[in-house]
Amino acid sequence: MNMLASNGQLRASLLRWALFTVPLIVLLGFLSGQSGSPESAWFQSLDKPSTFPPPATFGIVWAILYVLIGIALALVCAAWGARARPAALVAFVVHFALNLAWTPTFFGAQQLTWGLIVILLVDVTLVIVIALFWKVRRIAGMLLLPYLAWVLFASVLNWQFLQLNPEADGGLPGGATERVRIG
Repeated sequence: MNMLASNGQLRASLLRWALFTVPLIVLLGFLSGQSGSPESAWFQSLDKPSTFPPPATFGIVWAILYVLIGIALALVCAAWGARARPAALVAFVVHFALNLAWTPTFFGAQQLTWGLIVILLVDVTLVIVIALFWKVRRIAGMLLLPYLAWVLFASVLNWQFLQLNPEADGGLPGGATERVRIG
């Protein structure tokens, strides 16, 4: 017998990792979301792109994506013998830190330009993470594909917000401008 661990031991290891990574990813995503809100007067005053979905969509989609991300991470964490595992985990930490930085940048600091830069870095690092996760466990890479589709869509939205509201970008000289509609 050439196996270091039985199938049951491998499933137990994956389950233990998932019980840690899924709540952790969901919690970190929730905490990042508390640093800024689409309910702010600043965001409410922005012109919205025609592709902007109903606000409730974001909470539902992110909850599902964070669970998928946590499961994908658990699959990689449980793959003890995989050569690409250390690189995949380091790339994931860098990527997820960027992911968590977007909300405070875009909503909290009201920086549309910097938000776009951060989300483009999220896009690039996510492609790297998917490639590395794929090497460790193909299913882990596949679980991140809906996440990639969503952040690419979010990147387009960020760019559209910047195009429609250049005067509201806190990254421009003179600071953010808050518009209020009357009537």
